[in-house]
Amino acid sequence: MRVFAGQRADAFHVDLGSIFDLGALRPLNSHHLIFEPPAAGVNGVQGTNIHTIAIQVPKADLTRNGNNPDSSAASVMAAGSVIGVWASASRQQARVRDGRGRSTCHGPWMQVSRLGNPLFNEVIVPMAAKDSWNSQDPASDSQFAQYVTAPELAGLLPVLYPGVFANLAAYKKPRADLAAILLTGIPSGIVAGFQNYTGPTQADMLRLNVAIPPTAKPIALGLVGGDPAGFPNGRRINDDVVTIELRAVAGATIPLVDPGFTPDGAISLVADGTTNTNGAVKSTFPFLAAPGGGYQTTPGTTHS
Repeated sequence: MRVFAGQRADAFHVDLGSIFDLGALRPLNSHHLIFEPPAAGVNGVQGTNIHTIAIQVPKADLTRNGNNPDSSAASVMAAGSVIGVWASASRQQARVRDGRGRSTCHGPWMQVSRLGNPLFNEVIVPMAAKDSWNSQDPASDSQFAQYVTAPELAGLLPVLYPGVFANLAAYKKPRADLAAILLTGIPSGIVAGFQNYTGPTQADMLRLNVAIPPTAKPIALGLVGGDPAGFPNGRRINDDVVTIELRAVAGATIPLVDPGFTPDGAISLVADGTTNTNGAVKSTFPFLAAPGGGYQTTPGTTHS
């Protein structure tokens, strides 16, 4: 086992200003209600450093029975090969400041944030429910399933891009595809030779089938791109999770559970338009690039 805690370069890439502020995709600007020329996405976190806790753990320390699955088909389809991961952050209930600006914290520790699947909180959970969602454990997530099976973004896309997502606009069934991907894991029989199902309990967890080996040539679109070693089967550092989730919400994964649905023709263009312009990922632990120094870097640029 290895553990690292400290500063590293961020490896996430997303067009924060366009998606989160405007609900817009720059590559599809010409189809937006407010016309703009198509443009490449802007990586809003380029050049930033992050606090990192990296842990490298043997598979046998994580599986429910302490087994070490091989890569055989039987192991891939075995329930004991799948783990669910989530993290939380807590702080003490009260902070008291004196007249000199000094503060002390008191009271029990309270959970104030959590994360399983990337962007679940930001994209799926509505503003009014975010504090409640952040304060609870994943085991209680059935109360938030309504936001997964009828995501607000899926309803906004046909409005923001008139005529582009006609099939998505006409689809009125609950999104069983998103419920499987985000809340239970994908059961066997949905994707040939694959599953990362953790059971019927609905919970936002990042699920990983540890029997599926890494691939020599990873595909950034992960399972959506035909690479079962990538998101939503775990989350590799270079996986383009923003594009994967945008395409899933836009209907790319509906045929997995409803073969009669045809995704809209623009589905292959759905992306935030960013690429990994951060510091290059390393081939050795802790894998993230060295952090940029304040003296050596210019804001918005990378330092390797």
